[in-house]
Amino acid sequence: MDKSLYAAREAAAARIEEEWGSLTWLANQKIGNADGLTLGRVVIRQGQSNPRHAHFRCEEALYLLRGRLEHSLGDRKVILEAGDTLTIPAGVFHNAVNIGAEDADMIVAYSSGIRDFVLETAR
Repeated sequence: MDKSLYAAREAAAARIEEEWGSLTWLANQKIGNADGLTLGRVVIRQGQSNPRHAHFRCEEALYLLRGRLEHSLGDRKVILEAGDTLTIPAGVFHNAVNIGAEDADMIVAYSSGIRDFVLETAR
């Protein structure tokens, strides 16, 4: 079996549950199927938000598959609808609030195989 296919299947089985939703990592350096990027799927439950955070070593791009989000990006806020893409520069604090009538489902990608995560309250 192809190692990258096996690693992707293993990652999908190792979903991380949070109070606000879930993260499923599909590709990154730790999984062993990508050295230069991280790819995942994030679900934010209806009425919930993920914590405000930044990634200082990588850019982030997210593509909203389903739902509606209010995403803070530094001191700005943007509304995302299904089909929208948002890019977030390295070092910018951000988070998403699900303001829709269903769970929000998105694909996230980072420009590093090791995604750093720093909570705004930790600074």
